[in-house]
Amino acid sequence: MSIVEAEVEQTAAQGAAMEITVSRQELLKELTATQSVVERKTTIPILSNFLIEAEGDKLTITATDLDQAMRTSANVKVKKAGSCTIPARKLYDYVKLLPEGEVSIKLLENHWVQIRSGRSNTKMVGMARANYPQVPEFPSESVTSIPAQAFKTLIAHTIFAISNEESRYTLNGALLVLKPESLAMVATDGHRLSFVEKPGETLEGISGEKRVLIPRKALSELASLLGSSDVEKVEFADDDHTLFFRVGHRTLSSRKLTGQFPNYEAVMPRDNTKFAVVRSAELSQAIQRVAQFADERSGAIRMRLEGNELKISAASTEAGESEDTIDTPYSSDPIVVGFNSGYILDFLKALGNAGEVRLEFKDSQSAGQMRPEDPDAEYKSRYVLMPMRI
Repeated sequence: MSIVEAEVEQTAAQGAAMEITVSRQELLKELTATQSVVERKTTIPILSNFLIEAEGDKLTITATDLDQAMRTSANVKVKKAGSCTIPARKLYDYVKLLPEGEVSIKLLENHWVQIRSGRSNTKMVGMARANYPQVPEFPSESVTSIPAQAFKTLIAHTIFAISNEESRYTLNGALLVLKPESLAMVATDGHRLSFVEKPGETLEGISGEKRVLIPRKALSELASLLGSSDVEKVEFADDDHTLFFRVGHRTLSSRKLTGQFPNYEAVMPRDNTKFAVVRSAELSQAIQRVAQFADERSGAIRMRLEGNELKISAASTEAGESEDTIDTPYSSDPIVVGFNSGYILDFLKALGNAGEVRLEFKDSQSAGQMRPEDPDAEYKSRYVLMPMRI
């Protein structure tokens, strides 16, 4: 290779001459999967851009907010290999409005990018590829395969219980517990705790127990990825600072949450001997009706178990009062406990408002527990709720 040819090849690799053609449908699918990671209000302008890289017959799209990154790919016709960065929101919104057909993307001078489709011709102002932050690569060692459907269910059963308070750093994620023959996830915000386990699941590459704290934002992205994919397995790996999840041809990397997750086993009630079993849908509907009359700030409702009945009630000076009664076998001493209605509805919704649920109490000052009433259930769920004064 001559010196001139070497210079031309180096220039192409740096993104001075990139030119590709891709189907609009394929491009939009990958932009949709990636754009949610892009930081909307960032003080670092380059983070508002997608990194677009073309080589061989593949287009790679990367987005990052420095805490997490998404990388995906699509098959394209690469006329000239290279790379560029394009404003993410603008590109996504524009491609959504294009008609079906081929889209050509070409890098011009001064980081401008030309996008053509049919009779549409647009030029966007990009930024230098060299300024784009380095995104960590998926490790080649110590990779664990997690069943996608089980992972999706674990996220759905816990994500709502993650704390929104930034100051409670270790509660801003869910704890994934991997064992050779089971996987589980637990989340808490200090007022409630949701635990779900899938026993009888063989996990290769796991010896002993591995605990991983996954940030809420990463779980939300994973839920979206798994919802739009039909893969059977999620490949998981981690290093000292980063978590990696590969879902098909898409990879999500996330900065690890540091710190110690609370000892959730110690919180699980041991002696809640008073219990009632009710249909999830019936309980959900009753709570929704009664909660209309709860205090707006606390959402508190009162549950009273007595004489084969569960009475659910709420009252406020602004709205009035309401009571619903559900028949259920109960012959223990009467008990009255107050709970946040929204917290109960979150759990019932995660269960799909299906089947029966078991309500377990000790007294009006102690934590209550809910769990599905199905000994043969594929997933073992427990939901612990701190009582409220009412």
